[in-house]
Amino acid sequence: MTEGERLAAAAASLIGVPFRLYGRDPATGLDCIGLAVCCLSQIGYQVEAPAGYRLRNASIGHWLHLAERASLRPASGEILTGDVILTKPGPAQNHLAIAEGDHSIIHAHAGLRRVVRQPLFSNLTLVARWRLPLPAKDN
Repeated sequence: MTEGERLAAAAASLIGVPFRLYGRDPATGLDCIGLAVCCLSQIGYQVEAPAGYRLRNASIGHWLHLAERASLRPASGEILTGDVILTKPGPAQNHLAIAEGDHSIIHAHAGLRRVVRQPLFSNLTLVARWRLPLPAKDN
């Protein structure tokens, strides 16, 4: 199982957990950042979560370095299982989701008030995408 598959499986195990802004514990609720932090932690990565954000943020550039510090690397090309996707669902809104391949995402949905699996819509405004590094191949 790849690191991305492990990350997506960790996210799938949290489907149904309640939504809670700034939530970091599945027992009490998660937001989209909390979901990513929790899943990365579950599979053994050290993660520093941003603080001081709101549901609407004009600028998030000062937090993007935290992805690299969590071992995530910028990704391009096709969306793979376990990619961490940053989208812009509306003005001054940013949202993280974890991909299950190129067909669905798992995310903490504020409107539905829980972690859900939904189709990966082609009209999402993609801001950034990261991936856990692939293990080095032995020669």
